[in-house]
Amino acid sequence: MVYTVHKVAKISGVSIKALYHYHKIGLLIPESIAANGYRYYSDKELKTLQQILFYRELDFSLKDIKKALHNESNRMNCLLEQYTLLKAQEQRLRNILCTLEETIQHEEKGVAMSKEKMFEGLNKKEWEESLAYQNEHLQQKYEYEININEIDIDVMNEKAKEATEFMSFMVDSLKNGISVEDKTVLTAIEKHIKFMQKDMDIDAAGFAAQTRFLMNDDFHRQMLEGQQTGLSYYICFAAENYAKK
Repeated sequence: MVYTVHKVAKISGVSIKALYHYHKIGLLIPESIAANGYRYYSDKELKTLQQILFYRELDFSLKDIKKALHNESNRMNCLLEQYTLLKAQEQRLRNILCTLEETIQHEEKGVAMSKEKMFEGLNKKEWEESLAYQNEHLQQKYEYEININEIDIDVMNEKAKEATEFMSFMVDSLKNGISVEDKTVLTAIEKHIKFMQKDMDIDAAGFAAQTRFLMNDDFHRQMLEGQQTGLSYYICFAAENYAKK
């Protein structure tokens, strides 16, 4: 079956202007163009347009959509990938709606809401942006990639809160000249390792190895040294001292 540009616009809800633009940039090319300039589309182009709109729902730029369609010639594979991405987005929106509903309930009752619960499900974009540079570094140097699509916002927020508290303590200890053998430092490291053990297999030796990696890797060392000069070395020596106990 053949469809005019007006018919495609009516069926899909995409404006004629947008369809012309898609044609211009090579994203959606009509099956044929008549001598009078009229554009005609087939079912094949409608299927492509559907995929374009799925990607738009995922906030893909037109440039990235064109690249994705070019790299994925198998429509079924493309649809399955889009389904996976949209399901992840659905879960995120569900979490945000739960937070919004709970916020409304607290406001109606005039009851203060837990500050932690106020931000459940939020800030995915911020986490993606903050991890982007680290991800690029890990890919280039170690061929390892953090799967941003699998980020659990609540878990990341909890980890960030605990890590911030641990780093703040270590910075203060370094500034005040507290020895890495001091009981307060050992206790802080023990508490930090126990927190990490919630979702990863790590012991004192593993944590010591991790801190040595952070100290030796330029990117991560600079991140720590940016907080306090000598911090990467202080944490590494403290972790290795704890591992010997």
